[in-house]
Amino acid sequence: MFDGVYHNWKGTPYRYGGSSKKGIDCSAFVQIGYSSVYQKSLPRTTLELVKKGKQVKRHNAKEGDLVFFRTGRNSRHVGIYLGNLEFLHASQSKGVIISRLDNPYWRRHFWQIRRLDKY
Repeated sequence: MFDGVYHNWKGTPYRYGGSSKKGIDCSAFVQIGYSSVYQKSLPRTTLELVKKGKQVKRHNAKEGDLVFFRTGRNSRHVGIYLGNLEFLHASQSKGVIISRLDNPYWRRHFWQIRRLDKY
């Protein structure tokens, strides 16, 4: 489902507050990705996104669920779960990429997974 989103945005650099191919942040990427796959509009910020939907356990995660991380004292990160422990996101260091939940960095900062009503 999100293959087209990935190929369209792959390598786009991270830019805090950005929402274009010149640079995009994690929540804008999720907002744009969700809109293109599900034609559903989402809030713009990670803190607003985490209030949506319902929390699901990691082993129950499905493609399209949102994955949240606490990456610092006051910083949060969000991506789109793809299945098989992989998620799509706008990484600060590598831009738009696919990462794994079992990567030591992401495992350490994992917060929660939320399922939104997609229809």
